[in-house]
Amino acid sequence: MQDQLDKIVKETQDALSNAKDTASLEALRVKVLGKKGSMTQILRGMGAVSADQRPAMGRLVNEVRAKLEELINRQAENLSRMEKEMRLKLEAVDVTIPGTEPVMGKLHPLTQVVRQVQDIFVGMGFAVADGPEVETDHYNFELLNVPKNHPARDMQDSFYINGEIVLRTHTSPVQARIMTTRKPPIRIICPGRVYRVDQVDATHSPVFHQIEGLVIDKGIHLGHLKGTLDEFARRMYGESVKTRFRPSFFPFTEPSAEVDISCYLCGGKDPNCRVCHGSGWIEVLGCGMVNPNVLTMCGIDPQEYSGFAFGMGLDRITNGKYGITDLRLLFENDLRFLDQF
Repeated sequence: MQDQLDKIVKETQDALSNAKDTASLEALRVKVLGKKGSMTQILRGMGAVSADQRPAMGRLVNEVRAKLEELINRQAENLSRMEKEMRLKLEAVDVTIPGTEPVMGKLHPLTQVVRQVQDIFVGMGFAVADGPEVETDHYNFELLNVPKNHPARDMQDSFYINGEIVLRTHTSPVQARIMTTRKPPIRIICPGRVYRVDQVDATHSPVFHQIEGLVIDKGIHLGHLKGTLDEFARRMYGESVKTRFRPSFFPFTEPSAEVDISCYLCGGKDPNCRVCHGSGWIEVLGCGMVNPNVLTMCGIDPQEYSGFAFGMGLDRITNGKYGITDLRLLFENDLRFLDQF
């Protein structure tokens, strides 16, 4: 048994010198001191030792076991210190190296314009209202004085889910929903995405953005409409801008008008102006007094209340403000384009 112990000590010492990491050292500990280890086998064989030699041999085995445990623990401490030093060296940070500047995101140019327009109208006392993009024919057309088979529907070729469900063609359904659920006075703007069947090209898209406004109260007249839109134009395009109202037609307003603003880029002095093309005027929105039929269908007495409404394409305003000539650029998510803003 003495020879066996000497052999175990010699093999363990040799193995310790080759243990280069804590994993291999743990494997050695299990091999020597584990439940099936060589020292455990020695202890289990003590029954075969004669009674008179067993005490001395037991002490010797325990001494060898204690020695091996000490050698293994000492090596474990050394390896742990070495691994810690190596990890600290690998994870060291040179605080003198300049840091990497984080890349900050930017607001999409369309989002910038939406927020600017909203801020202007909120500053004039308007509240922001929202509604579903998947609408019913009732709110999208009928409550806005556009009954079935009305010719005005031809101007808004639509995406129908079925005969009664449609992707909204304007944000006017939000106005209808507000008028049918809220008593006047009403002063709201309705921004959002709208959908029409258009071929994609530089000036058309089946998905685009609008912002519409509605005011309903007692004694509202055309002067209130013009004053509101004149103030919007000044805040949006500068104090020197002028407005021009041209008669037009919309089923939900009567009378109706298209609103132009004087060219904010050239003032009509450049025949090659990229914005007004030399005309001096830029069409920006449509508007009018709310048709009494609309008020009646929405449960508002047109004898007691009147109002005005307006709407504009946010994509067109964005293109004009930033000199964008192709509408598709707003929707392609090309960072080379978006980083310019």
